[in-house]
Amino acid sequence: MTPRQRRMALVAGIVVGVGVAGTLALRAFRENVMFYFDPTQVATGQVKAGQRFRLGGMVVKGSLERTPGTLDVRFVVTDFRSTVPVTYAQVLPNLFKEGAGVVAHGRLNDSGVFVADEVLAKHDEKYMPPEVARSLKQANATPPPPAGAQ
Repeated sequence: MTPRQRRMALVAGIVVGVGVAGTLALRAFRENVMFYFDPTQVATGQVKAGQRFRLGGMVVKGSLERTPGTLDVRFVVTDFRSTVPVTYAQVLPNLFKEGAGVVAHGRLNDSGVFVADEVLAKHDEKYMPPEVARSLKQANATPPPPAGAQ
């Protein structure tokens, strides 16, 4: 093999290696991306059962149900057009409350109930997660005024 052929083989090996590494990185990125959906998108069937995603909206007042003796809770999330029931089996954040914005991470089960792995609540009375605010705005609904606002 001449020196030129060796260099060409080395360059070809490097190009193939970079291509394989890039392909593996893109594949891993796609598997770890978690998309955001609002209740209307979930209700219209844009999400498959078992697919991981983030669900955002407002917690419907009067929908919070706790199972006595366990950490299990059920509540309903709305974007003022559609609703999605949610179950969660861990401790809710201190700032979680009915009528407030929430983003939950998890999966939709076969019966259309969102099974949350994590629930995030707003961190002060003026903040709303950007995705929730955007979906509520698209629903032509105005979020309720912050607690204590006049």
